[in-house]
Amino acid sequence: MPSLSVCVYCGSRDGANPAYRAAAEAFGTALAERGWRLVYGAGDIGLMGAVARSAQAAGGDTFGVIPTHLVDREVGKRDLGRFIITENMHERKKVMYMNSDAIVVLPGGAGSLDEFFEVLTWRQLGLHAKPIFLLNTDGYWTPLMSLIDHVIVEGFAGETLKSFVQAVDTPADLANRIAATAA
Repeated sequence: MPSLSVCVYCGSRDGANPAYRAAAEAFGTALAERGWRLVYGAGDIGLMGAVARSAQAAGGDTFGVIPTHLVDREVGKRDLGRFIITENMHERKKVMYMNSDAIVVLPGGAGSLDEFFEVLTWRQLGLHAKPIFLLNTDGYWTPLMSLIDHVIVEGFAGETLKSFVQAVDTPADLANRIAATAA
């Protein structure tokens, strides 16, 4: 059993900047090197596939969760340590969350934002205390952090909201931050 399970939300595309894929690969490798289990959306495309293949290549444990309607679209990666097919997106997110100790969000689109805001809201409501990290590769998440600041300034959340999220610039720093929170 791995010492830590890290849920990774990320894009089913590579994105426009090659640095996003490189960071996903580096983080997948870092997870495996530390003996941590990757919990992710079970796709074999985009950043999802990159992080999983890198973790596997470095000998890491992988746990993928994919809803029925995305098995073909996201090319469900069936050679994982554990592969679960859910009925819908809600169940997918629940299974991923329940099987993780920390949450990491790599660059991604609307789906990654949905996953991020759900776990952030749960944290704000006191439903969990899991650390939430944004891998801010080349400043990808800087506008999101500005939006969170705006929400606070405009009185729709307290200052504590920002304390629930840690933006980290590199995969190595991210792995070190996760290790520090688990200690």
